[in-house]
Amino acid sequence: MPGVMIVEAMAQTAAVMVMETLKRTADEGLVVYFMSVDEARFRKPVVPGDTLRIHVAKRQHRGAVWKFEGQAKVGDVLNAEAVFTAMIVEPK
Repeated sequence: MPGVMIVEAMAQTAAVMVMETLKRTADEGLVVYFMSVDEARFRKPVVPGDTLRIHVAKRQHRGAVWKFEGQAKVGDVLNAEAVFTAMIVEPK
């Protein structure tokens, strides 16, 4: 699995977490703008047949800007990690 897809999976997981935190449904249409990906580390390849588990935690939340840290693991082995920032806003 390419590293960019692993980071995307972390971002999608974070989006679900934000929706739960804000008690919103997908029908209410928040828009997410990803602002940055920092400290990305790819430690071990993820190959077909692996079960990738994504763990995301909120680091910081100020207004519409949220910062997360994510880890991708196969079993207990850390395969990738990143810190990423997103802006969550109402659609215009």
